[in-house]
Amino acid sequence: MNKNLNYPVEAEISGLPIQFYLEEIQGLYKADNRPWVIGYSGGKDSTAILQLVYLALLGLPDEDRQKPVFVVSSDTLVETPVVVGLITSTLEKIKNSAELHGINIQPQQVVPKIKDTFWVNLIGKGYPAPTRQFRWCTERLKINPVSEFILSRVAEYGEVVVVLGSRIAESSSRAQVMRKHKIEGKRLAKHSSLPSAYVYTPIEDWSADDVWEFLFTGEAPWGGTHKDLFNLYKDSNSGECPLVIDTSTPSCGNSRFGCWVCTVVSKDKAMDGLIETGHTWLIPLQDFRNQLYNTTIPANKNEFRNFKRRTGKVTSTGLGEDLKVIPGPYWLKYRKELLSKLLKIQKEVQKEDPNLELVTPGELEEIRNAWIHDPNEPDWEDSLPKIYQEALGLERDWAGSDAGAFTKLDADLLAELEQKHKVPAAMIMKLIELELSMDGLSRRSAIFERISQILGQDWGALDEILKKHQVTEKQQSYLDAEEAELQTQYIQFEKCKSDAA
Repeated sequence: MNKNLNYPVEAEISGLPIQFYLEEIQGLYKADNRPWVIGYSGGKDSTAILQLVYLALLGLPDEDRQKPVFVVSSDTLVETPVVVGLITSTLEKIKNSAELHGINIQPQQVVPKIKDTFWVNLIGKGYPAPTRQFRWCTERLKINPVSEFILSRVAEYGEVVVVLGSRIAESSSRAQVMRKHKIEGKRLAKHSSLPSAYVYTPIEDWSADDVWEFLFTGEAPWGGTHKDLFNLYKDSNSGECPLVIDTSTPSCGNSRFGCWVCTVVSKDKAMDGLIETGHTWLIPLQDFRNQLYNTTIPANKNEFRNFKRRTGKVTSTGLGEDLKVIPGPYWLKYRKELLSKLLKIQKEVQKEDPNLELVTPGELEEIRNAWIHDPNEPDWEDSLPKIYQEALGLERDWAGSDAGAFTKLDADLLAELEQKHKVPAAMIMKLIELELSMDGLSRRSAIFERISQILGQDWGALDEILKKHQVTEKQQSYLDAEEAELQTQYIQFEKCKSDAA
């Protein structure tokens, strides 16, 4: 141990001196050439392991601390703004301090791919707000970006060690998973899903009190204290959302801060706590989250969501009076309302933080493209630039519209023709769109198949579609009965032949 390390390493945490943990980390770090990846979520547990590793490396001679340690933080782009600010400032301090101390620590923030972001899926494609039954967000926003980063390091170095702040006392399910993947007699465990990745959990036996005791035993080695972190917990009355690298990691519950738009829970207690302790500028965000949650209530779904799925088909269960239509994406009209409100909220909260973007320019372009090519309600009007200008009072350069020659006048004309000839305007839109997309191609062999797919979708009003479904079901039922009767007759015929022989 470096005697010049300015930290009370003799203090005990969970029955052992801090020096014990630092020496274990140093031994594992020097044991091989595998780089380390520290999962940093900005909460107390991940801050504790980051501090432990930093102190351990600081206590090594210069020549022994050059193996890379990547500090990866996942920004879902919908994190609670107060938390994002804390994470960003901490990572910046660590980067500057590590360079000063000659430690090879490299902070890295990862974000979802543009097509996977929350707003592109919810406002762009119309995905309903996540629920416990349909939690489409976790893998796209959290697991995939971190996993891709880890796999890229695996591709570069062969194997990696992932260092996490998981604790057995945190949850019984997490404890079970941790024990399942543990390598007997070793401090490392196999990662549950990523090949060539091993997991190291230095504080797995610590309690929450142990974590806080350690953090306040001395100052943060990268400078400053953990007072802001403590105040964040105190103000929000919450815990952290762990950095998620697999589906076994516990999800955020009622008392955790994480995504400000989380609708998996009925009430965001962390946001309530922040507002009650003075962060009143977060109220518009809370109201928006509550509005999204309202759309997940079963009685409200039909008001906000299309009766058709994104496949263009109506999906139903049951028969007769028990018939139930499973709703599809949000109506385009409602998605436009959501975007307008979101942009107005962004304008409002930027009075508190001028750099805060609730939805990025890249997401806006992707949402715009998703609307124009919506499978059920193509937005030929290309309305997003107008919504942006009206909400923010700003002009910006947009990419060339992918709507081609289509205009609102074209859409209005088709709507008139629909009333006159009873031919769905949306179907004609999709057929024209298909024709233009294949115009000039030398090989158009797939066009008939794609035309058939469009014509095979459910077009028209819901009651008309359900009547057609009932007729089809009756026809299918008749054919099934006829087939069963023919099979019975065939069996009897074969039996008669056998008897006659």
